[in-house]
Amino acid sequence: MSKQFYHKKFFPLVCLSALQLHAGIVVASDSANIEKITVVGEPSNTEITPNQLEMQQANDLADIFRVIPSVSVGGSLGIAQKIYIRGLEDTLLNVTVDGAQQTGTLFHHIGRVSIEPELLARVEVQSGAGEATSGFGTIGGAIRFKTKDVDDLLDATQQFGGALNAGYFSNDGHKTSATLYGKLTENWGLLGSFVDVSRNNMQDGDDNTLFGTAADQTLGFLKLSGNLTSSQSLHVSYERREESGEFGQRPNWPTLAGEVLFPIDGERETVVLNYGLNQSDLTNVEFVLYHTVSNVVQDRFDRWGRYGGETMSTGFDLRNTSILKKHTLTYGIEGRRDEVTSKYLAEPSVWADWAWDASIGEFKEKGDVFAVYVQDHWQVNSKILLSMGARYDSYDLEQLTYMNETSSNGVSPNIGVEYSFTDRLSFNIGHARAIRGKEIGDAFTLEMAPTDMSIATNLQAEKVANTEAGLRYVNEQIQLSASIYKSKIDDVIFDQIGGGVFYENIGELVSDGFELQATYQLDALRLNASYSNNDAKINGNVIEGYEHIGLGNSRGDSWNFSADYIASDSLDLGVNITYVSALNNIEVLQRGLELGWIDNTQFVDKPSYTLVDAYLRWMPYEQFSVNLAVQNLLDKHYRDHSSVGDYNHIPDWEGVAGLYEAGRDIRLSVTYRF
Repeated sequence: MSKQFYHKKFFPLVCLSALQLHAGIVVASDSANIEKITVVGEPSNTEITPNQLEMQQANDLADIFRVIPSVSVGGSLGIAQKIYIRGLEDTLLNVTVDGAQQTGTLFHHIGRVSIEPELLARVEVQSGAGEATSGFGTIGGAIRFKTKDVDDLLDATQQFGGALNAGYFSNDGHKTSATLYGKLTENWGLLGSFVDVSRNNMQDGDDNTLFGTAADQTLGFLKLSGNLTSSQSLHVSYERREESGEFGQRPNWPTLAGEVLFPIDGERETVVLNYGLNQSDLTNVEFVLYHTVSNVVQDRFDRWGRYGGETMSTGFDLRNTSILKKHTLTYGIEGRRDEVTSKYLAEPSVWADWAWDASIGEFKEKGDVFAVYVQDHWQVNSKILLSMGARYDSYDLEQLTYMNETSSNGVSPNIGVEYSFTDRLSFNIGHARAIRGKEIGDAFTLEMAPTDMSIATNLQAEKVANTEAGLRYVNEQIQLSASIYKSKIDDVIFDQIGGGVFYENIGELVSDGFELQATYQLDALRLNASYSNNDAKINGNVIEGYEHIGLGNSRGDSWNFSADYIASDSLDLGVNITYVSALNNIEVLQRGLELGWIDNTQFVDKPSYTLVDAYLRWMPYEQFSVNLAVQNLLDKHYRDHSSVGDYNHIPDWEGVAGLYEAGRDIRLSVTYRF
């Protein structure tokens, strides 16, 4: 992307309605060679370009979502990172990569979502339950990753190109990548990318070694894209991601000096086919078919030896959009088959004494989900846009090892309206409902005592009601937005701490709050400020990442300020400042009190912290760039609020805490494009 074009297109930001945001609609650029990541919340819209991710030298999920008010990432370590939208964990979200839903949990002490920032062309974040087209299980929101293809990287005059990158991190490691892309014929192109990251143990802000944070990551990616005819397109991609290292028994908790580390190997393979047919106003077909296999193996050589978990998902989504005068109608069907398996991988003599039943060393569950949906956007007049729709979802789960099963189904309606006072000022309000039945469980907790129940006999589907309202103003230099929301999830399904595996409805989860955002553009200077307030509680208790693992985590009020300045055609620079206010006196161990493990509930604190990141990119000529980024410039010693709180002061709970985040990290990379 040329510097001249970047100046012209840096602002204004596109104003999207709340209804469009719920539907995940992204306004396309008017130039085919523009790389853009659009992150949409409700009702605010934030745009982040791949150029900005390159300048920040984004390496993981935390880097991608660093400036998005409604999204936080906890876990510090890549394999342990978990995403939260408004306090709700990604297990309550619909997360897709090129339309392929990422499902299942391999091990509750590691994350379930992974993506390479270099591959991204667009990210959409939907906060809260939304429209009927949002997909399965969207009770907390949705995250949609869209990867690049050849047309994102080549202009009309180019036939072949590539990029070579080498980077160094002072805290502590290096990254190399190579991407090649080109036209095979006039209508078909192929992109291939390989990324290698090697990290040593990180240091926190007090120069303490974070043991068990060294890891090696590799990623291979291929994508074929083209046009079958003038009205038909096809994209086929294959991704293989691997990560390995020696981590603590629970990778998202700290490991002290001298404690034993255990090898973990994880990998994910995803194949996705996207087909499009754009024939007329009545026929605009989108079809997605995908297959994903993820697995992880941990070697507990001090106990039961190697133990592995694997999830496999195969699914599709077929939809058509018809434009009927003032109505834009989208309707379709989708289905998915999930399987999860875990098993002891050592000889039976090693693990037999640790198993509930020495005759059973492998455990399996299978789940099927199916839905039909319809969504209408009705442009009533020049000022009013009305949206309404509904979906029917059916969930079936079989615990094949123990011959248990459960099923549920239901209808989820939604309605919303946007009113435009002027071309610059609009108001929107919407209400959406969604359900989620019991899905496949955590691979590392499938085993149970054969005499125990694992699923409550009267288990109900989770039901969410999400209401949002927002106001937006935009002109040539300023964009302002404000939103207020409340989500209530009834019949929350949870496997409580203590005892065997037993999924039951435990009550009501409420997440409410408000968000503010302001952007100002003056020539080459862009300023952005945002504020996020969220209060998430389960049965009146503040959600905490240890007590409510798999549900959510609480975070203090978050303030963010960023400034980007294009100093010249060859020099860009910027700074990002985040302040998270303290969240103290969180009452914990209610479940421990119920089980008689402790006499009284206890309280944990999450201290405030301020982070400063700075970055600079120098392009002496078009094909070559040098990026310098400093993460955590002030070398703050802190634990992200979206990690597990600190329980070390509580007797018998010593060691329960989230990892501290890395201290100052100076990142230097060079990129050559051809």
